Amino acid sequence: MIELNFTKFDGLLPAVVQDAQTDKVLMVGFMNAEALEVTRTSGQVTFYSRSKSRLWTKGEKSGNFLELVAIVSDCDQDTLLIKANPKGPTCHTGADTCFGEMNEDPTKFINYLEGVISLRKKSAKNGSYTADLFRKGINKIAQKVGEETVELVIEAKDDNQALFIGEAADLFYHYLVLLEAKEIPFKMIIDELKERHARNKTIL
Repeated sequence: MIELNFTKFDGLLPAVVQDAQTDKVLMVGFMNAEALEVTRTSGQVTFYSRSKSRLWTKGEKSGNFLELVAIVSDCDQDTLLIKANPKGPTCHTGADTCFGEMNEDPTKFINYLEGVISLRKKSAKNGSYTADLFRKGINKIAQKVGEETVELVIEAKDDNQALFIGEAADLFYHYLVLLEAKEIPFKMIIDELKERHARNKTIL
């Protein structure tokens, strides 16, 4: 267990709250040792209110709780990064974040696209390019991924950004088709990357 430095800010630690799914910063608060312990044990992010001199759980009135995912300390052990899943708008104004930013998941359309590809695999819709790929089998799908990879590499050597983006989109689409053929959701790839990244993080 890492020993945190509560002495620097008179018994408090700044706590930056980040959406565990989108990585968007939601808010900043302060925690004392008791607030940190309550957060750990309850699973709901709890702060120390300097104005009211008491603990307060985010969402205790609105119901927009921050459900704890992970707690990470910085290199000096005097600031916390709280990763959480928000159960509604974080700011008291009704905004997604206390900084007035939208909190959107950039993978949302990818999830939608995965769903469409899955439907094409199941329905084998006539006239559907995707359904036709599934009918031709894994070898054809893998071949298309290889072809699109080569085309992307060729475009990478030129300076036409639009063509490069188009080829990158083609490759990514066929990659999703290949994942569906292998019955591997894209989320498993993301989870693998996150796990590799997390190996170098200091987790409380």
